[in-house]
Amino acid sequence: MLPQNNRENPPTVASEDPADRRSDVLLDLVPADGNRPYDMHKVIEELVDDGDFLEVHERWARNIICAMARLDGQVVGIVANQPQSLAGVLDIEASEKAARFVQMCDAFNIPIITLLDVPGFLPGVDQEHGGIIRHGAKLLYAYCNATVPRISLILRKAYGGAYIVMDSQSIGADLTYAWPTNEIAVMGAEGAANVIFRKQIAEAEDPEAMRARMVKEYKAELMHPYYAAERGLVDDVIDPADTRQVLIRSLAMLRTKHADLPSRKHGNPPQ
Repeated sequence: MLPQNNRENPPTVASEDPADRRSDVLLDLVPADGNRPYDMHKVIEELVDDGDFLEVHERWARNIICAMARLDGQVVGIVANQPQSLAGVLDIEASEKAARFVQMCDAFNIPIITLLDVPGFLPGVDQEHGGIIRHGAKLLYAYCNATVPRISLILRKAYGGAYIVMDSQSIGADLTYAWPTNEIAVMGAEGAANVIFRKQIAEAEDPEAMRARMVKEYKAELMHPYYAAERGLVDDVIDPADTRQVLIRSLAMLRTKHADLPSRKHGNPPQ
């Protein structure tokens, strides 16, 4: 799947898997309930040619998947959260694993597809003492520095800083799509309602009933599927079954992308 050197494009092969193949099974693979896990490997299998992909460092930082695959015969690199492990959060090891993979793809002219279902960075004293912020910044730096085509797809959750560093539109993704189940927010509805409406909840005669009402309002007004599109955070909300053909058409459009980095000796990445 790799070219002979960084001046060549990755090798292509003829694919018998139809580019316009619908994947109706995706509607059942990803639960609408954000608290229910699922296997991201099965989602990737449905999207790529013949369900065949090569995972890199699969036994390290299992909460993120880095894989090489083909779409319509073209090589792509896939970065995806894995909800079956630590709910798909980003931690120090996952950030480093993904950052190195993004840099490798960029070095060998391989387009990057990012599949998001991330509830945030992993909290905890160990992560804070280990430098989760600067390690997360390595992933941010890798994406921002990449000049290959970059497409991101939000399957379900995209919360907080973890959403930002995983190739969000705000850091330069070429195209950003979302499924109708997407939730793009600073945090989940329960946590956000407790912060934003803290005073109203505390002063209410029935705090629990008020909290439930505020959570419901927050979800209805700010976390419905098309709110992200209204704010310009995604380019389109797509039918999950059409994901494969949307990605293939997008890659074809971006095939001639050319981006030059500023003239300098090197960048100054976080350590």
